[in-house]
Amino acid sequence: MAFKNPTQLEINEYLTNAQTVAIVGLSNKPERTSYQIAAFLQEKGYQIIPVNPVLVGETILGEKVVAQLEDIAVPIDIVDIFRKSEFLPAIAQSFLKIDAAVFWAQLGIENEEAAEILATGKKQKVVMNRCIKIEWNKNKQI
Repeated sequence: MAFKNPTQLEINEYLTNAQTVAIVGLSNKPERTSYQIAAFLQEKGYQIIPVNPVLVGETILGEKVVAQLEDIAVPIDIVDIFRKSEFLPAIAQSFLKIDAAVFWAQLGIENEEAAEILATGKKQKVVMNRCIKIEWNKNKQI
């Protein structure tokens, strides 16, 4: 079964209803795309939670870094992923253990095995190979 992204209307709904975004693979380097996207999301009013096992305990954009999704104590609306495609199945397994609504793999990142793992979940929404900033801007143009 080939993965298919939700409709543009559904993606717009995810972004409109979200408040908290966990960012897996967030870098502490301002020149990195993950950092720039996280700053953009903060600017637009989202709470971000950095997830990066290498930077645990540090602060990125004023938020404390956690090692993994399971370490987050608040409800998550979107898990935005900046890791290579081969890491998506493991992240999908973690995603199913937490109470999050949307699994979002950034532009250029997708994995059929992860999509199959997530299909076993109850009500998870999955977006892959899409940039959350580009999609946010599309949403605001409507």
